[in-house]
Amino acid sequence: MKELTARQKEVLAFIKSYIGAHSYPPTIRELADYFEISVKGAHDHVTALKKKGFLRQMDKRSRTMELIKPSGSEDPNGVVEIPILGTVAAGLPILSEENFEGTITFHRSMLKKGRTYFAMKVRGESMIGAGINSGDIAIIEKTEFVRNGEIAMVVVDDDAITLKRYYKERFRVMLLAENPAFGPTYSQNVRVIGRLVRIYRTY
Repeated sequence: MKELTARQKEVLAFIKSYIGAHSYPPTIRELADYFEISVKGAHDHVTALKKKGFLRQMDKRSRTMELIKPSGSEDPNGVVEIPILGTVAAGLPILSEENFEGTITFHRSMLKKGRTYFAMKVRGESMIGAGINSGDIAIIEKTEFVRNGEIAMVVVDDDAITLKRYYKERFRVMLLAENPAFGPTYSQNVRVIGRLVRIYRTY
């Protein structure tokens, strides 16, 4: 495959992260809006990615782009790209929209085969007892089910996203911090979106 330009790499990474989050590709309009470029400019990037062998499109209908190299797959050196999708609270739940901020790479030996991963930046200090500090990047395995006591990324009341220890009770869920300054959070409306598998930190 031919080498990509810096912007083409950004466009391809966005398409990968979008497919990983939604299970379908973005439209040309969504690409244009995200990168604040014209629809023609977005179309030209997609055309270049198809010519260089990274994308294919069966026809001109919306949402028909396909990755020739699937999201989360590895390069010949065994490196896997994981999309960074914004910020998660390790404190009080915060509102968060999936917001692509680039990718982080890991060797395949550090991840389980056949799983989907994404990453989010951590904000807050409620999980410092588990070794999770504000500014860390949380690597999350995408799943809707976790065991009691696991550290999970969850959506609370359909709009607030947080990282806590998860405990399913009879009629509600308890989200437990790892900092005595923060009490537990209880809710009947909690949706699991992933399990913490690794923390990335830059010193």
